[in-house]
Amino acid sequence: MTETHETKQARGKLLEIASAAARFGLAAVWIVAGWTKIGAHMEVTQNIIAYEIFTHEWSNILAQWIGPLELAGGLFLLAGIKLRESGWVSIVVLVLFIIGMYSAWSRGLVIDCGCFGPQPSDEGTNLIETILRDFVLIAATLFMIYVPYKKFAIYP
Repeated sequence: MTETHETKQARGKLLEIASAAARFGLAAVWIVAGWTKIGAHMEVTQNIIAYEIFTHEWSNILAQWIGPLELAGGLFLLAGIKLRESGWVSIVVLVLFIIGMYSAWSRGLVIDCGCFGPQPSDEGTNLIETILRDFVLIAATLFMIYVPYKKFAIYP
């Protein structure tokens, strides 16, 4: 059974729409995550310290840089600059976040993950849900890497 020209066009259009949703959705996630951390240095530092992985000094340094770097990554995806490379960097960052959250969860820590800036809840973040969300973001990123949406891209 052979595919018709219309079927191939429809499949191509569907892949294009899905890739655009992945690219712009991931850009939005990184931009919001980074933006909420900028100007909340003390709270972000406290969130990082709560993981009990880094020293206070390293937590302070990470808190200073994580928001601007997330924001820059989101802007790279939004503008379409080095889409594949930006995608791989996103995956590395998400894997590091997953490792940190799994470490906190496995040690029974009740923390605010700090994913989208400081949260007012005393209950902490549901780390398993957050880890699963990050795996979904990794899947979307992999899709974007292998089927990049290059329209409106400055330097794909």
